[in-house]
Formats: sequence, structure tokens, C-alpha cells
Amino acid sequence: MFGLVRPCRHGMCASLFKEWMAHLCGLCLTLRTEHGQASRLVTNYDGLLVSVLVEAQSRDRSPHRKAGPCALRGMRTAEVVDAKAEGARLAAAVSLLLAAGKTRDHVADRDGAYARRLVASTAGRVASRWDEAGARTSVALGFDPAVLRDAVERQTLLEAASGLALLDLTEPTETAVAAAFAHTAVLAGRPGNSEPLAEAGRFFGRLAHLIDAVEDLEADRAAGAYNPLLATGTDLTEARRHCDAALHGLRLALAEAEFEDRRLVSALLGREVRRSVDQVFAGHPQGPGGPGPYGPQQPYGPQQPYGPGQYPPQYPGRPPHGPFGPKRPGAGLLCLAGSAIFCTCGMWQPPWSPHNGRSCGDRCWCSRNCDGGCDCGDCSGCGDCCNCCDCCDCDCGCDC
Repeated sequence: MFGLVRPCRHGMCASLFKEWMAHLCGLCLTLRTEHGQASRLVTNYDGLLVSVLVEAQSRDRSPHRKAGPCALRGMRTAEVVDAKAEGARLAAAVSLLLAAGKTRDHVADRDGAYARRLVASTAGRVASRWDEAGARTSVALGFDPAVLRDAVERQTLLEAASGLALLDLTEPTETAVAAAFAHTAVLAGRPGNSEPLAEAGRFFGRLAHLIDAVEDLEADRAAGAYNPLLATGTDLTEARRHCDAALHGLRLALAEAEFEDRRLVSALLGREVRRSVDQVFAGHPQGPGGPGPYGPQQPYGPQQPYGPGQYPPQYPGRPPHGPFGPKRPGAGLLCLAGSAIFCTCGMWQPPWSPHNGRSCGDRCWCSRNCDGGCDCGDCSGCGDCCNCCDCCDCDCGCDC
């Protein structure tokens, strides 16, 4: 659906990481069970948001089971969301439908290897199978697959048009995500949540499209490729204004929805989305950086301007962010293509962090950034968001 960057286990509160992995592995195994081994290729970190939303609204609708050893888990067993869970099935269906649409778009545009006839033919057949499989499951769950199919087709038509505003171009993505989010309320037996979750989906879809555009801006400019910011003449200041408005709308919409347990939802659709926006603008070569509204809000303290292959002097020859290099945390913020969910309140701090070895409150990103506007909406600036907002199950052994 949206994103593929592997998060680091040590950056998460253990309880949230376990819940997050249960949904990720559950999505992967649901795809295998319902649609065969090859369909697991569409497993992605942000597609599981659908499964997370269903369970957050009603745990009874999201049964778990024990899964056998898996190489991606270091050959360990794990508790995962069962393939019978409707949230996992909807996540699988949405992932298949959007992957099919994206693949067909690449074939139509003859992007890269897709310009080769054999590759394009094979990819087209695979996309057709994914589309049919996703549609079967969607219909079985009462979700209309035409909403997602139409969104992909309409996006192509809008990009070929002229004289459109930026938010006209984000509409198909907003509509697709809104429909998926709203249907989680139906599956969870909470119809009253349909409207606020649809609104949350629209804002999340808008953010997905805008962040994708900002992140790809320079590459698209150099390649002469389509980019909605270039097509509409939107500068980064205006794009950031739209993102900030969408972040505010997303937060308000989620606050209106009723959840049995909103901690993982708040982590993924709250602070991680906000942090992703902060970082993509702060790291953009054409955008403002440093202190101020575009400055990064890092869970590990200020970042140092190390060049390619250069690491902190006390750790020569090794990347400060793990074997995969620096990653941008995010809650799925690339339009139908790719970003990260790096679910953490910052309780674990790497040795080079200025917060390493400090008190629980100093290490917790939530508490350090508590300004009365926490994800739960109830904090009055107490400086202790882990307790005030119940943002995580802190199992670090400290008093908080």
C-alpha cells in the first residue's frame, strides 16, 4: 500500500513493537494463506494500518495465533494476527489492489525495466492476478474494490490535465485511503467511527501524496518527470502549510473516533507521521532547515552533518542508525509506494545520543516535546506524556 523501510527493534517500546510485528507478520501470512506465496511480495509496513485500526476499535474482531519460525524473525515463533481476522484480510486486499494499480502504471509509463516487452508482459499478468485476488477478498468483506481502482485511474487522468490546484491532484489518494479507513469501522462493529476515520484517511492520503512529492522533487526535476509540486508551481513553504493543516486535521479526526486501545494508532498516525513531515522538509536541499518550524524533531537528539560513509568519531566505520544506514521514520508516507513506520517514544537511546543514560523523562521523546498538544489531546503541559497520554507501555524498569 504505502511503505517499505525496515524499522529497528531497539528503537521501539517492547510492547508496541510486539503489537506492530503481530500485524506485519499477520498481513504477510494472510496474503500467503488466501492468495499464495507470490502475493507476499506486496507485504508492506503501511498496509497493516488497516489491520491496526480494526484491532484498536475491537480486539475481539482481531484474533491472534502462534506462528511458526520465520527467517525474517530470526527463526523465532511469534504471536500474529490470524488470517481469519477481517482487518488482516482487508489489509491484504487493499495492498493487492494498490500494488496492481501501481504496477500497471509503471507498465503504461514504460518506466525502467518495464520498457522491455517481456518484463512488461510478465508484470501485467502478475498485476491482473493481484487485482482479481484483491477484488475477491474485498467483495467478501463488503468493501467495493472499484473505489481503489477508480482512484488509480483518476490519478493518471488528473496528471495529464492542466490548470489544476495541488489539492485537486491529491484527491484520488485521499479518497482511496478514506474508503479503506472508514471500512475498518464497519468490520469492527463501530459504525459511528466511519465518518471520523474517513476524515482521518483523507488527511493521511493527502500527507502521503505531498510527502512523496517533496521527497522526489529534486530527482523528478532532474529527470524531467512529473511531480505535482512542479506541475502546480507550489513551493516548499506552501507545501509545508498544506502538510501542517493535514496533520492538524488528522489529529482532530482521530480524537473523534472511539478506540478500545489507541496507543498504537497514536504512535503510527500521530507522532510518527508528524516526525516524518518534520524530517522530510528539514532534510530537503531547497527547504529551510535548522531551528524553526521546519527543523527536525529527532527522538535521539540533534543530528550531525556526517558525509557519506562517515560516522561519529567514536564509532568509526559503522553507521549510527544500524546496518541499513540512516532511515527516515514515518507512518507510511509515500503515495502508494513507500516510507517507514519507526514506532518509538525514544526510551532506547544510542550511545552517541545526548539523552543516553538520562532519566526516563529526558529519554522519552513525548515528554521532551510535551507542549500541551500531545496525541491524546488531554495533556496540559505536565512534561510527563508517557503517563498523561498513556502513549506507550514503558517496560524499561524506571519509575515512570
